[in-house]
This record gives sequence, C-alpha cells and structure tokens, in this order.
Amino acid sequence: MKAIGIAAALLVSAASAQHFQRLGTCPTLGCVFPPDQADFLAGQYFDIRLEVHAPKNGSEVIGLPPDEKFTFTIAKGDGEAVPVTEFFKIEEPKMENWTFTWYEDLFARDAKTPSVVDVRAKAYRRLALYEPGEYTATLHYNNGSTTSATWIVRDLAEERKAKNIILFIGDGMTTNMITAARLIGHKSVNGKYQTTMQMDKFPVLGHQMTHSIDSFITDSANSASALYTGHKSTVNCLGVYADSSKNPFDDPKVETIAEIFTRLTGGHVGIVSTAFIADATPAGLTAHTRARSEYGAVVDSFLNGITNYTWTEWDGPDVLFGGGAEQFYSPELGGITYQNKTYYDEFANKGYQILQNRTSLLAAPSDERALGIFTVSNMAKWLDRNVYRDNLNQSLSPTGDKSAALDQPGLKDMTLKALDILQTRSGDKGFFLMSEAASIDKMMHVLDYDRALGELLELDDTIKAVVNKLNETDCLKETLILVTADHGHGFDVMGSVDTQYLAAQNTDRKKRDAIGVYQNSGLSQYQNTGNLTYTDSNFPRNWDPRYTLFQGLMADPDRRENWSVRKDGPREPAVELEEDSDDYYANSEDGEGGILLNGTLPVENDQGVHSLTDVPVFAQGPCAEIFAGVYSNIDVFFKMATCFGLARGEAPAEK
Repeated sequence: MKAIGIAAALLVSAASAQHFQRLGTCPTLGCVFPPDQADFLAGQYFDIRLEVHAPKNGSEVIGLPPDEKFTFTIAKGDGEAVPVTEFFKIEEPKMENWTFTWYEDLFARDAKTPSVVDVRAKAYRRLALYEPGEYTATLHYNNGSTTSATWIVRDLAEERKAKNIILFIGDGMTTNMITAARLIGHKSVNGKYQTTMQMDKFPVLGHQMTHSIDSFITDSANSASALYTGHKSTVNCLGVYADSSKNPFDDPKVETIAEIFTRLTGGHVGIVSTAFIADATPAGLTAHTRARSEYGAVVDSFLNGITNYTWTEWDGPDVLFGGGAEQFYSPELGGITYQNKTYYDEFANKGYQILQNRTSLLAAPSDERALGIFTVSNMAKWLDRNVYRDNLNQSLSPTGDKSAALDQPGLKDMTLKALDILQTRSGDKGFFLMSEAASIDKMMHVLDYDRALGELLELDDTIKAVVNKLNETDCLKETLILVTADHGHGFDVMGSVDTQYLAAQNTDRKKRDAIGVYQNSGLSQYQNTGNLTYTDSNFPRNWDPRYTLFQGLMADPDRRENWSVRKDGPREPAVELEEDSDDYYANSEDGEGGILLNGTLPVENDQGVHSLTDVPVFAQGPCAEIFAGVYSNIDVFFKMATCFGLARGEAPAEK
C-alpha cells in the first residue's frame, strides 16, 4: 500500500508539472526507456535505459536514499517475468550515478529555486525483440515500488513489396499551405483550376498525427525521429529517448529506417535537403543524440555512423546534398567542425566526389558517391534564386573563402542528381532517398509567406520531375513515393489585401479596410497579372501584385504586416531593441506601410512556432494503399518498413 500511495502522490505532482517535467514519460521515480506504449519493428536494435530518481528537495521528496539495488524484468505475453540479463542473455552493466536539476513550475523558475534529483541508472545496449506480441518490462525499486512498460512488437511483414522508397518531406507543410500554393501557382477560370499540383495527382491520401511523446507540440527533431524509427521522443531528440544524464550522446538509441535498410538488405541511401545538412530532418537518419544542436557530431554520423557504442555498421550514404559548409571546411577558415577535422577531406578520403556548385553537380558522374555542400548555412530560397537574384549575395561560398555563393542548385537539381546516382549504384538492392524542402518551415517561422509558398511549389515541381524521370527509366512501378511533413504551422489564407490602399491610409484601423473577405477576396492576381514564365513548371506569373493574400499564422511575435513580398531577402519580423535582452519588438525596417500587430507569444520569441495540426501523407506506387487513413507519425516508419519487408523474426547470423 505504501508504494501505491507514493505512486499516486507522484502522479498528482507530475500532472501539475505541465510547463516543465522532471523527465518526460517518467511520472514516477522509476524510469524505463523505451517507455510504456513503445512499438518496435521485429529485429530493430534499441537500447534500454533504467533510472531511479531520489529528489533531494521539492514536492516529490519521499525520504529514501538513491536505490542501487533496483532490478528489471521482462515477460512475453502471459509468460513468466525473468531478469533482463537472462531474457537477452547479456551481462549486467555497471551502475551509473549523477544529479540533475529542474523547475517544478514557472513560479519556481522565477524564484530560481530548482529541485535537485539524485539518480542511479543502468543502460543495456543494442538489443532486439524478434517475436511479435506484447511484452511487459518492469522496474522494481524503492522497497516494493514498480514502474511497468508495455511494449508492442508489430506483426512480421518480411515480404518486400517496393524496391525503392522516395520520401519527400515538406518541413512544416500543411494542407492549408498546399491550398495557398495551388492558388498562387495554378490558374483557375470561374473557380476551376486549369492545372493542379503533382501532389494532387497521387492516388492515396492519409494524415498523420505529429504529437511528441511528452508534449503535444513537436519540433523537427523528434518528429523526424518518429518518421524514421517508429518511436516518439522529446523535443530536440534525434534517434534516442531523452534520459537525464549530462552526456548528450549516451541516451538510449533506436535504429532508423536507413540503418535497418542498409544492414539487412545492403540497400543504398540518399539524403537531400535545402537546409544546412546537419539540421534535424536530414540528421535524424543517422544521428543519435538528445541535442540536435550537436551539428559537428551529426556530420560525423553521416560518414561514420555511431562510434561511441557498438551499433549498426554504417559506411555513409551514396548521396549527401545540402548547405551547412561551416561544418565541413577547415577550422583555419572559420569552420566549426567535429574534433577540428576538415570534413571535405574526411569524405574525400572515403571515396566521395566533392561538389560545391550547381555546375559541378550537373556534370558529376553518377557512378561515384557524392557529397554536395553548396553554401554556408541554409541554401538560398527559390524566390531569390529565380526572381530576386541580387539576394544571392547574402549567401556565402561553401569553400570558406567568404565570397558569395551565386551558383547554387535547387531542390529539383539535387534530387534528380541523387536519383541518377542511386539508380546507377544500387542495382538490384534498391534505394531509400529522403528529399526535404526545409525552408517551407524556415520561412513560415519568420512569417515570410511568399518564400515559404515558393519553397512548397519548388517541392511540387521536384516531385513532378522525379515522377517523370522514374517513368522514363521504367522504375516508377517499383518505387514507392511518399510526400509528407514532419509537423505543421497554424497558417491559413482568409482573404485578399489591396496593398496600394493599405499603404495610402494613415491609421491602422483604416488600413484594415484594405482586407477583402468573402466576395471581396476576388481572384488570385498571382496568375492573372504579370509576365513571369517557367518551362513546364507552375509558379506565380507575378510575385508582387497589387492584390495579395491576407495570410498569416495563429501564433506570432510583434510584427508589422503589409502582406507584400520582401524583395530584399528573407524577412526579419521582430528584433531586440536592447542587445541580449531576449525582448523582441516589431522590426521598424520590416513591413513598411503595414499594420502594427501585437504578438501572442512570449516576448523572447522573434518568430512563429509550430502547431498541433495533423499533416498530409500522399502516396503513390507499390504498397501505397496502406498509407490511407489517419494514424500516428510513428506509423509512417512501420508502413515503410512493411513495404521494404524489414521485419525479422529471428536474429541474423553473426558475420
């Protein structure tokens, strides 16, 4: 009864700890990772982390010393629970110990009175469950207290149905954004579109729920991990469950789709992004850390895999294309690299061709592995590469020589070259390609809606080009193509704005008359005016019409809105008036002639944030039918694994 009473009291405390949590998914003082309700692919590698917490102060103190005699058992179904070492036939690891602090609520934070927790912990590395069904994992601690986790190993699906998978990720992309992109990129007559998006042509449409494991709003790191591993996690985590230790690299890992695919089939992998390549979405395929900001280690994981623990052997992808040159060039040139290495050299020493501009990308042979890094930081946006080209001077060369990166490829260039290389090199083994339109999200964050929608239209144009290429090479019928997002933003279009009338008014209240709703919204002037033309592509004919979209987010910083395209580069809606104050106000140099709008976010936010919305999943090709419906983001992983036939009912033979 005592243990039950303690557990009940702690659950009440944990429920009240909404803003901060002692440790996500661990409401009691005994923590099991993977936690309750975790799902596994049969044969997928994972680590187990056990922690027993002994709070030294705060509302959770129970007066017991740290328990160093805790035990852990596992039972399959209704079978007998046996010690973890017996179940997996492994040795008992050493006991670890540390302390950490946390704030129980905002009042404790403001008063600077953290709670201190003493921890005893163990970790069991690189394990796997092969038999489908339900398992009960139980931690026994503190003289009779228990924490149990129900684990589910999904049913076996060992038959391979797709030779290749191409996963397009529109980072932050929602159905509302796709609707807006269609409106500005495709002409309509009397309400009927004359052309449609390539995504619109996909035969299967589903939706995935993006919640994190311990919060209902996710970030790009743990949402990517859910898509790639089938395991939910905590914000900022890549391929791990977050433990409470200080080391960002010792958290319990779970194997990714890229690692499993290469380990079991010898298949080839390509990674393409318009972000700096160590950013969360590309990083999630190989990195295992609870700190997505460990960019140097992420780059090393692309090349060498995990080296601090025994894990899946990894020799690098066939293709790695994106930005982020500062993680590759020499520290002597200002590079910020892992262990001060020059990663251009590290990749070259492993046989990679090094590509640093669009010209070299297009000319590159397809029978060699390729590293393509085309700028410092994130790559230039479609709008700046194609319409407002003077803004390319804002990008820095990937060589580190501080010159401008004027010859950058786009997502379509990179993805088509990646496809060439993967088709040439993969043979009968097939390939997995992830291609990310990263700056849909990045531009939505800074409320630069025009650039965000331009990135989305570029994504759709890339999908169209890939479908055509696969059709030409007779590979379409054996390739599953998926288009989805990792999370969304609270974006929508509510009408139109007469930007000339808006600028001519002298008061904010009068400026609001420029907004046209319902019948006054009119038609899309992005197609009905202007003379920009594109070859076999659908983009606005005019990016700066008089009548623009009345569009926006649900959550914003202070800003001034004039709903017009920013011709001088990506937007900066809010700035600090006092340096390092973390107090942001509307940028006086942004939104000239617009309406001053108060923000809804805490004042330390200078940009918008993610939202709760479900995001679409478009599917085409073999196995596509299983992506219909509404499901969790982890199910994208399990469905891809089913299509690749990656579940294994028994351990592979030792090499």
